[in-house]
Amino acid sequence: MDHILVIDDSRAQAEYLKSILKKDYEVTTCQKGEDGLNLAKTGHFSLIFLDIIMPEMDGFTLLRRLQETVVTKYIPVILITGLSDVQHEERGLTLGAVDYITKPFSPITVKARANTHIKLFHYQMHFMKQAMVDQLTGIANRRRYKEYSMAKWREAGRLGLPFTVCIFDIDKFKLYNDTFGHPAGDKVIAAVANTASTYLQRATDFLARYGGEEFVAIVVGMEAEAAFHYFKKIRKAVEELHIPHNSPVSEWVTISIGGITLVPRNDDIYDNYLKIADNMLYDAKENGRNRVVWSNGDNEQWREK
Repeated sequence: MDHILVIDDSRAQAEYLKSILKKDYEVTTCQKGEDGLNLAKTGHFSLIFLDIIMPEMDGFTLLRRLQETVVTKYIPVILITGLSDVQHEERGLTLGAVDYITKPFSPITVKARANTHIKLFHYQMHFMKQAMVDQLTGIANRRRYKEYSMAKWREAGRLGLPFTVCIFDIDKFKLYNDTFGHPAGDKVIAAVANTASTYLQRATDFLARYGGEEFVAIVVGMEAEAAFHYFKKIRKAVEELHIPHNSPVSEWVTISIGGITLVPRNDDIYDNYLKIADNMLYDAKENGRNRVVWSNGDNEQWREK
């Protein structure tokens, strides 16, 4: 059942809306803008009804903050207005509201608007998800990676947590495609993605297809040496799939991995450390492939084999 949030400083008005909607939806009410923002950030809601005229934080200010917050920016907002608030409707729609209802409420209108905008919300989320997923592997695509990486980089810096970014690719993949054909190559890419995904399942783990046979992973909260050993397990798991490969590296399909772990500081630039991870990958390839090379962001490195 979809969840609706009603933010209105009039408890009676909020409860009336709830009585209209509660048969078809889970409805939560609150009377303060700040409380409404905090509730919305939980990500549980498919629709928000928002009163324009409220003390402390008015509806326009709250609407703007909802639009500026990643978790809430796509939740549709229906404004609650009085007949005397008509001049405010255009402003609200300009700020990002999807619709408005006027007091006194018509239950039929309230239900119809809620139904329409929740359906549109689910359509939008479906297509957004499709746009963020690599169709071959089912993991995140490069577009999703770009959004996620920067959000997690800032979060790790704010909380003082170790941040890991690593790049890995399939060894001698062009040779594999030339030998076994592109359909077989696609199956290998999907198999590698699936294997890595089984290890990267925590809420703070992230895996994306970076392009072709190349992948990028992000892990938050794991120290450098632990991350190095963890990705060694992923490398070994891919090799142990025992997918035949006519390669000078191994008789099986293998991957090379380069990564870096650090606690971001205010003046650190993410792309600089992504480049270091790429250099670690290059190092792994230059030294024989099918191995992991890692940096802690300072002078210490770990090399497999």
